[in-house]
Amino acid sequence: MLFKKRNLITITVPKIFLSSYLIFRQSDFLSYSFCYNFNHLTDYRNFFHKINSNNSYSNSSNSYSINTSLQSSQSNSYSTNTNSQSNHTNTNSNHTNTNTNFEKNSFRIKNMIHYDLIVLGGGPAGMAAAKEASRLGKRTVLFDYVTPSARGTSWGVGGTCVNVGCIPKKLMHYASLLRSSNYDKFQYGLTNTQELTPINWNKLIQTIQNYIKMLNFSYRSSLLTSGVDYINAFGILKHNKIIEYNLNNEIKYVSGDKIIIAIGERPYIPSDVEGANEYAITSDDLFQLNTNPGKTLIVGASYVALECAGFLTGLGYNVDVSVRSILLRGFDRQCVKKVEELMEASGVLFLYHKLPIKIEKHNQQLKVTFNDQSVNYYDTVLYAIGRIPSQYTQHLKEVGIEFDGNGNILVTNEETNIKDIYAVGDIVSKVPKLAPVAIKSSELLIQRLYSNNNTQMNYENVPKCVYTPFEYSSCGLTEEEAIEKYGEDNLEIYLKEYNNLEISPVHRINKKTNDEFDYPMTCLSKVICLKDGKIIGMHFVGPNAGEIMQGFSVLLTLNAKKSDLDKTVGIHPTDAESFVNLTVTKSSGKSWIATGGCAGGKCG
Repeated sequence: MLFKKRNLITITVPKIFLSSYLIFRQSDFLSYSFCYNFNHLTDYRNFFHKINSNNSYSNSSNSYSINTSLQSSQSNSYSTNTNSQSNHTNTNSNHTNTNTNFEKNSFRIKNMIHYDLIVLGGGPAGMAAAKEASRLGKRTVLFDYVTPSARGTSWGVGGTCVNVGCIPKKLMHYASLLRSSNYDKFQYGLTNTQELTPINWNKLIQTIQNYIKMLNFSYRSSLLTSGVDYINAFGILKHNKIIEYNLNNEIKYVSGDKIIIAIGERPYIPSDVEGANEYAITSDDLFQLNTNPGKTLIVGASYVALECAGFLTGLGYNVDVSVRSILLRGFDRQCVKKVEELMEASGVLFLYHKLPIKIEKHNQQLKVTFNDQSVNYYDTVLYAIGRIPSQYTQHLKEVGIEFDGNGNILVTNEETNIKDIYAVGDIVSKVPKLAPVAIKSSELLIQRLYSNNNTQMNYENVPKCVYTPFEYSSCGLTEEEAIEKYGEDNLEIYLKEYNNLEISPVHRINKKTNDEFDYPMTCLSKVICLKDGKIIGMHFVGPNAGEIMQGFSVLLTLNAKKSDLDKTVGIHPTDAESFVNLTVTKSSGKSWIATGGCAGGKCG
């Protein structure tokens, strides 16, 4: 139903429309699919289209158009003049004069809506900030715009995490684990063959994209029901906290008391590798490929590179990983070595110090020439060498916002060098680039601005997980960081290396299943303490590592000690119980490799 209240248009939508999908899980060994009731979804979309079909919606009386397109429209793309980057002095001088005139004449802009808060960016950080501000009674607008990738890939509201990051990555990881479990089924009596089930790539992509589109739709709906105005356009920050944007080829403006920048980062392809921009893809493209990737070269050693290598290998594709120097820089080296060992056992080939210098088309494949002049042929080349801020930040520099050398915004407690302009999420300098961090920091910022909560974001001891075939999760300091900060003599490091119970009887190498210890130990538990027992770091490599570390991360928040773990009784037989049974220290010189076979427990 539609009714007016305080000059705002409010739409009440039956809950069935907001959750109008059905999820059916067939046998996981045969298919991995979701099915949606798109009749209800279509009804909901038609409901909105009856009001209007433009690219924004607003709860304000001066702006009232709605569109429920599940993909961001790219027809109104905006470009900025980057030539001015070469001469900051002249650029800033020119823009000072230009914007002075702009400020003097800003009163002439007709129908310019004024907001308490303007949010630039529709990812986890931006959405969290906008919804929290609206919850606290502030008039809020969110600008959401996705620049298509070099391959033309774009997506709906929700940012990297929902569309091309956490969500599709985790679903691909799960699908690969289902297929890998075929190694185990025969030994457990579930089938009469050890052959792996072929993967239907198109079905997998369809399943994942249907789910993502449902999330896009639900996020648009949640913004609407939260009272946040949504504009699907690229917002350009002008002086005097005015935003200029192009909507349906018409230049418009809004102003705000406060502005939050949450525009995130994107993966990139290097320009100095011949043919890379023409033929290579990034993780932004992988989850929408309409053909299977086939034999794949992944360039990079980041967690994105290793996650993609892991699930593509698990799905049955040959994967080489081109590594410039080391894997997972910034992570605990001992744990990274275990991850590498397990990935090699699963079939991933690491090419150390071997980098592409040229990519060219050769028949139906890509011919890759490496820096050692060797040549190999691939169906797909994927770059995962890191992420950089959006190229469309020149307008922020022109108004005086300060950036670091990597193109990230410098902040103090999320506030930039300009009063009432803030930045949150991946665009911020020297913060963990994780969706939960972006959400938490955004919500706390809004609460400091508009309520009596003065809690600051704590960027230390943030738990994280790398979704390699055997996952790696951690919280707190690595061994290397702890040594640098406290000194090796002031530390006590507890370790245990052992086999996951479920995999132990079968292992994943067909020809060696009769040898109990043919496969690398699949689990590594590690706790780093000060001499007084205070826990300053926890690490785990093994199945379901993210689920295990989430609970244990509370220990670091509470400044717990090793004695607190020792007093805890474990759940047997689990991998997690290893943390309450750690007795061997690195300094003791004793072996921390278990000789029994009961997961993380003490039996045997």
